[in-house]
Amino acid sequence: MNETLPIKNPLLELHVHGQSVWLDYIRRDLLESGQLARHIVEDGVTGLTSNPAIFAQAIDESTDYDAALAELAKSATGDARWVFEQLALADIRNAADALRQVYDASAMADGYVSLEVSPDRAHDTAGSIEEAQRLWQQLARPNVMIKVPGTAEGLPAVRALLAQGININITLLFDRAVYEQVAVAYIEALEERLERGLPLECMASVASFFVSRIDTAVDARIEKKLQTAQGQDRARLQGLLGKVAIANAKLAYQSYQRLFSGARWTALHQRGAKPQRVLWASTGTKNPRYSDVRYIEELIGPDTVNTMPPKTLAAFRDHGRAQPSLETGVKEAEAVLRDLEQAGISLREVTAELVSDGVDKFAQPYRKLLRSVEQQLRDAHAQQTPLGAISHRLPLSLGRELEEQLAIWHERDGTDRLWARDATLWTADTDGGGIDWLTLARTHLEDTTPLEEFGTNLKTERIAHVLVLGMGGPSLCAELWQSVFGASPDSPELVVLDSTDPVQIRAAEQKITLERTLFIIASGSGTTLESRLLGQYFYARAEQSLGAGEASQRFVAITAPGSPLAEEARDRKFRRVFHCPKIDDGRYAAFSNLGCVPAAALGLDVARLLAGAERMRAACAPGVAVKDNSALLLGTLLGVAAKAGVNELTLIPSPGIRALGPWIEQLIAESTGKSGQGIVPVVGEALGTPESYGKGRVFVYLRLETAPDGEQETRIRALEIAGLPVVRIEVASPYAVAEEMMRWEIASAIAGSLLDVNPFGQPNVESERAAYTLLESYEHSEQLPEEAPFFEADGLRLFADPSNREALQAAVVGQPSVAGYLRAHLWRLTAGDYFALLAYLPRSPAHEAALEALRERVRAERRVATSLGFGPGFLHSTGQLHHDGPNSGVFLQLTRDVVEDLPVPGKKYGFGVCEAAQAQGDRALLSERQRRALRIHLGPDLRSGLQSLQRAFDGALADHPPAGPEPQRSK
Repeated sequence: MNETLPIKNPLLELHVHGQSVWLDYIRRDLLESGQLARHIVEDGVTGLTSNPAIFAQAIDESTDYDAALAELAKSATGDARWVFEQLALADIRNAADALRQVYDASAMADGYVSLEVSPDRAHDTAGSIEEAQRLWQQLARPNVMIKVPGTAEGLPAVRALLAQGININITLLFDRAVYEQVAVAYIEALEERLERGLPLECMASVASFFVSRIDTAVDARIEKKLQTAQGQDRARLQGLLGKVAIANAKLAYQSYQRLFSGARWTALHQRGAKPQRVLWASTGTKNPRYSDVRYIEELIGPDTVNTMPPKTLAAFRDHGRAQPSLETGVKEAEAVLRDLEQAGISLREVTAELVSDGVDKFAQPYRKLLRSVEQQLRDAHAQQTPLGAISHRLPLSLGRELEEQLAIWHERDGTDRLWARDATLWTADTDGGGIDWLTLARTHLEDTTPLEEFGTNLKTERIAHVLVLGMGGPSLCAELWQSVFGASPDSPELVVLDSTDPVQIRAAEQKITLERTLFIIASGSGTTLESRLLGQYFYARAEQSLGAGEASQRFVAITAPGSPLAEEARDRKFRRVFHCPKIDDGRYAAFSNLGCVPAAALGLDVARLLAGAERMRAACAPGVAVKDNSALLLGTLLGVAAKAGVNELTLIPSPGIRALGPWIEQLIAESTGKSGQGIVPVVGEALGTPESYGKGRVFVYLRLETAPDGEQETRIRALEIAGLPVVRIEVASPYAVAEEMMRWEIASAIAGSLLDVNPFGQPNVESERAAYTLLESYEHSEQLPEEAPFFEADGLRLFADPSNREALQAAVVGQPSVAGYLRAHLWRLTAGDYFALLAYLPRSPAHEAALEALRERVRAERRVATSLGFGPGFLHSTGQLHHDGPNSGVFLQLTRDVVEDLPVPGKKYGFGVCEAAQAQGDRALLSERQRRALRIHLGPDLRSGLQSLQRAFDGALADHPPAGPEPQRSK
């Protein structure tokens, strides 16, 4: 090529010596800018090679593909593989068209461009054949080659594809013996075509023999041996540095010359067959001590190709020397490889490792590429696809204030500052959140492979149950997944335990089969009391059932790196530790491993959940108009309403997403319930008529579009007609709960800003500290501090701190009774207050129904918001609001005697004692905060105690109020 012209470019001179120059690079602007055409003319480039790493870099690090991705997002199935293929196929077709003139001028000897089958097909013969056939048909260009790895499974695919007339570039060749198998496969395929009467002259193939990676791997082994080598051994080793790759390549070329000569090859050549050229790949120099053009200069010879990355091509153009070198020094090359074997380094082992590593080196960027495409598709979808709609009907005054606050937020650049975690949005003493909660979903989406593999392995191992031991955010998130989705086919059922109640622990244990259960201990801080104790208990049970070795493989921890739980997991050799950000407030960690690992265990499409969350984040990001930012609208509305005294957030989710209510409850209660401020979430109340509510309510109706409830619709409409504040949110499908979770996370942060509270962190964990102190004391004294009831009757005992006791006694006239004291307590509820049942009892459908009935009666009688929490779980949910939020709660704590305690391994106390200590810690903090609280102890017979409690409520909620003066609420 260009032999009649003076040669000033060394790249052009390579053609004189029979070597083709291909470019190991592809990018859309290379094709569209005319740069490839210039390479063809000025540098003599006659072909292109591509691989997943090259495409990943092109798509991820440029804007070349943005318009195409946006267009594909309109019609794509959501499959990133399909989208990538469309992008790659377009580039390969355009490149083939640009090189068609070279192909035609060279009589089909040159002008090729290569596209690789998916790296995950490297060990799949049938899959490689199927995908190569499909790509060949879709490209529909004669001057393309399909790249197939030269693995053991790839070789039969290569032969079959060549016999079908598909041009193949066999890649990842390091070993000369494997290269020879590839060459023979090519010859056999041609012979098969000849026997079938098919043409040979149209066939083309190259064998990509990798070079520089061999020096990198061998040199590392030599350097290790040099640390201890002496004398002649040391000299031999030093003489081998940087020599092996070239020697190996030269001897491979000798194999080429032998195989493509002689009678067998001549018979094919005479019928039009072209030899399968050796293509030198991996020719960029990795070691800076070596010349940046050495793998070009030392491998120049006829019937070869050198595919160069742009940097190497530019270097050779600048200072390369083109002269025949491939057939010189063959004896020296043989000596190099003999010396290598004598030095105790097996080239066969090195090349085997390089093949395996090579597959990974292509697989990793391929996965990265797919993640990048997925992310860009999500960004495009976020702009195109409407999210769950939000609308509201508010009283005129609230509506005006909402508009004013939205305008102020816009003027303050609130969303930009929120995204930057600007501490001054909340209070001066916060860093804006200890975790990067806003980008957790996006970060996690970068690689969901570990989660997918985790879920798949549980299916393969036929794990029947996954028991999640966690409190607060992690447990509520797991309960949400289980409630909304249930288990996928062949996936385990999720069982969540967030209680230290012995009956509830036994009930959870009865649901599972120890031999077929995986245990997840979830604690971001790694210090959560309940999670650690429950983990110890079930680890001991698993050891008893499975033995120590097998038991450790049934435990997974989700925690921050270096936490006490992480250390325990390491010492006990847990099956896996999934790391999460170092946090204390797990409510903002739903899209970290704390929420994603249980979802993966359940067999859910975690990437789809994360993508939904990311779509919502993108739809509420800086640059989105205020009127279109649904999280801003929701958060501002909640904050404005709370400041106006309408702070009772009543959540009404459709039955299919009922568990979304408790998750939002803990998010709002823990985020806003601080410094005497707070929004009071109300979850689980049966919908009443408009007359049954006071003036402090705002209703949020979370309507599942795929399964709305007719009765809910009717009752919500009645509330709207009555003029009560109602917000409607459309949740498109069960998977859209992830979008909703992100919307509420952002909204809670905005509401906190309006209320001047820091939504992040948990300032009041004194109840947990108090429980720790009581349990430590129990280890010495084997008893908890005794408390004396101020009244007892009908099997019930009443307790209160001095202030509450005096207030209640003053309000009761005549003969004291449980009903009288309960009436006095309930009549302390005034407008704007809420009633909270704090049940330190085992949670069961029967107990829940009994207490819900009491709760509903209080609402009907006193027209106040009500809540029900089972301890100690609620301490990690609404406990923050109770202790540090507005002093608008009237609390009724229910406790009972544990008849049969359950021992905690390694402790003198059992779980019943632990639960009692937690209840004491809760009471102590309520007392310290001067909350209106009464404790009723139900005794050992829980059924009888609940019946007595029911009778007390019957008497307390009679038509007449207590005789004494109505106490004023302490603010």
